[in-house]
Amino acid sequence: MRYLAPSILAADFSKLGDEAVCITNAGADFLHIDVMDGHFVPNISFGAVVMKSLNSIATSPYDVHLMIENPDRYIDDFITEKTEFIVVHQEACIHLHRTVSHIKSLGIKAGVSINPATPVESITEILPFVDLVLIMSVNPGFGGQKFISHTLNKVRKLRVLRENMELDFLIEMDGGITEFNLEDVLNAGVDMVVAGSAIFKDSSDATLNQVKKFKEIMNNE
Repeated sequence: MRYLAPSILAADFSKLGDEAVCITNAGADFLHIDVMDGHFVPNISFGAVVMKSLNSIATSPYDVHLMIENPDRYIDDFITEKTEFIVVHQEACIHLHRTVSHIKSLGIKAGVSINPATPVESITEILPFVDLVLIMSVNPGFGGQKFISHTLNKVRKLRVLRENMELDFLIEMDGGITEFNLEDVLNAGVDMVVAGSAIFKDSSDATLNQVKKFKEIMNNE
């Protein structure tokens, strides 16, 4: 099964609740929550308070992506009844196994993410302990960037590793994914697609149509 997780970083923050309801009603499987601290990445987004403001509004569970330094200090803040995944960066965690173990001890699925320049081989040892691996297809920090096509090779490597190691983690990809390169992403082996600026448009009708367009492509592949 394939999943769509629109990134609310690209939403209109003046009507964030309405935007979240729109994409969940249109069939989004998750809300992708991009948390940025201005240190690990060169941008600041929002924290747990903003995420939790959606708890009673949107029905889709949260896929929380912590692009922050010292994520261990903040993991507990992002635990809600709607939090399904918490994803941390290999590059930000000194003791990655301990961080992943802590997330799972809280009853939450744990994920690890790597940036475009980080090799898949750097996370081989943690793969048996995670539920999801997020491959960044842009350098994290800003929405609307151009897709880095060679990151698809990392997805293919990861898919082979998963098969050879007899594991069942999901492969997620985030950055520059549009309806025009979505088939390539899916064919490489991605299970969970994150899209931001390609989903959120100037009107709720246009946003709804984009979600449906993505889901149609994903269901047909």
